[in-house]
Amino acid sequence: MERYHQWLADPAIDEATKEDLRKIAADEKEIKERFYKDLEFGTGGLRGIIGAGSNRLNRYTVGRATQGLANYILKEGTQDKGVAIAYDSRHMSPEFAQIAGLVLAGNGIRAYVYPSLRPTPMLSFAVRNWAAQLVSLSQPAITPPNTTGTKFTGQTAHRSLHPEIKTSSQK
Repeated sequence: MERYHQWLADPAIDEATKEDLRKIAADEKEIKERFYKDLEFGTGGLRGIIGAGSNRLNRYTVGRATQGLANYILKEGTQDKGVAIAYDSRHMSPEFAQIAGLVLAGNGIRAYVYPSLRPTPMLSFAVRNWAAQLVSLSQPAITPPNTTGTKFTGQTAHRSLHPEIKTSSQK
């Protein structure tokens, strides 16, 4: 319950998110499910149910994961290579791509965000032609409609994720 109340009191959390959280105030089980842990990295990134809470996929968890990516890029000194970002048609994918781009730009890292939907091969093309270091791709596997994901992959487009990105995004 403590994390739930922290989110409600945090001035950085938007009012729409707080309103969603207030709607579950009487449902202790739902609060526990949304806040008992931080959404964890899986194969190459985050995947989860869209919603408010630290164990849900939302603007705050995507921002936190992207900050982990930014920390890694800055530590490696490769921020000038930039990051290519594409998204699919799933709910919130364009918004998550935009948030990732803003977090990266806020860290002085070039973010090449496609202005509309793009298939995965176009993203791979962009990585090779722009010499982008990493790719952030909001594209889920076969999952329920209320679930989506954000993938972080390297220039070779395999899902190898440097352990430091995972670790620094969870601090």
